[in-house]
Amino acid sequence: MLTGNCVLLFLWCLLDKSFVSPMHKWGKEHHGGPREHRRPGMAALHRVKRGWVWNQFFVLEEYMGSEPQYVGKLHSDLDRGENLVKYTLSGEGVGSIFTIEPTTGDIHALRSLDREEKPYYTLKAQAVDIFTGKALEPESTFIIKVQDINDNEPKFLEGPYVASVPEMSPVGTYVTRVTATDADDPTYGNSAQIVYSVLHGQPYFSVEPKTGVIRIALPNMDREIKESYQVMIQAKDMGGQLGGLAGTTTVNITLTDVNDNPPRFAKSVFHLRVPESAPLGSSVGKIKAHDLDTGPNAEVEYRVVPGDGSSVFDIYTDKHTQEGIVLLKKPLDYESRKLYSFKVTASDPHMDARFLQGGSHSDSALVKLSVMDMEEAPIFSSSEYSMETREGAAGNAIGTVNAHDPDTGHSPISW
Repeated sequence: MLTGNCVLLFLWCLLDKSFVSPMHKWGKEHHGGPREHRRPGMAALHRVKRGWVWNQFFVLEEYMGSEPQYVGKLHSDLDRGENLVKYTLSGEGVGSIFTIEPTTGDIHALRSLDREEKPYYTLKAQAVDIFTGKALEPESTFIIKVQDINDNEPKFLEGPYVASVPEMSPVGTYVTRVTATDADDPTYGNSAQIVYSVLHGQPYFSVEPKTGVIRIALPNMDREIKESYQVMIQAKDMGGQLGGLAGTTTVNITLTDVNDNPPRFAKSVFHLRVPESAPLGSSVGKIKAHDLDTGPNAEVEYRVVPGDGSSVFDIYTDKHTQEGIVLLKKPLDYESRKLYSFKVTASDPHMDARFLQGGSHSDSALVKLSVMDMEEAPIFSSSEYSMETREGAAGNAIGTVNAHDPDTGHSPISW
């Protein structure tokens, strides 16, 4: 029986038919024995089989009508319509939520109910003689179930989400999973059937409609071009149909670095100047190649290409700055050689093998090093001179010593 939005389910059992409930067995077969007390106009009641049964009633949640909501009707086949049977209720919510009309068995809900607050109520019903109060039927338990409506939107309990995935990952790579819950009844209709979709974040990412798993949707996503993405995911009930309620969450996704970039020199020629007096092993200059990767992926290894200058200069990497430090291996002499020109390479010591096919993964530059002339002391032509003179030859020349200025320009020598 369907009245308004309420579903009433009950079975009528006739006295002249044998009945056994599949859920309950009330009363016992009655053969003879004491006669029931009766009033004038009321036939003696000899029960052979149970006379009433129901499974459960339904009441619509969030009912907003001006009158109490009709739930259903209790009826015993002992009730012949002579107003000799009284129906009573006991249990959860009786009086405050549910009421029964004693003579008709009509049950009403006095106020609006929320299924998410309490999904069902357990009550007990009994039919009694209206005059004596004696039970005509054994007391029986039944349920009034609050029937769900779609009054709750899906909610993400853990958002906003934070996730990361390596750059350059192939399409379909797993990123993370989002989960929404719906407080509506998952066993009734599709009020709690959730479908996920991407509101913001395409074409970079996709979400599986039923699972909430987020995956890479675009190939060759490069961290060096764009590192962070903010994706908005929607969860919609009613299977995603029009009219369904929806909730959203944000997923902040970061592309982590992979070693996909080689070092590159900012210029092709570096000019350095060094005094000819520089000590062996000292730094005579710095050069630098830049790697767009981060952390260990940005490490650079430098090398002097064999040839002119490789026997005089060396280079090593400063681990903190990733600069190439040029070192002096042999003494310099401005007067012997004023300019050195040599080639230096910069390479990635940890290049990811997946990207070795993409072209050259090292770079080279030319270093031109000028030797600066320094003021040097005059040099005697001999380290030792031997001279003789006569006694008493004061003021006379006894010999000559020679010295010269090794610098270019031969500045005058003062004695």
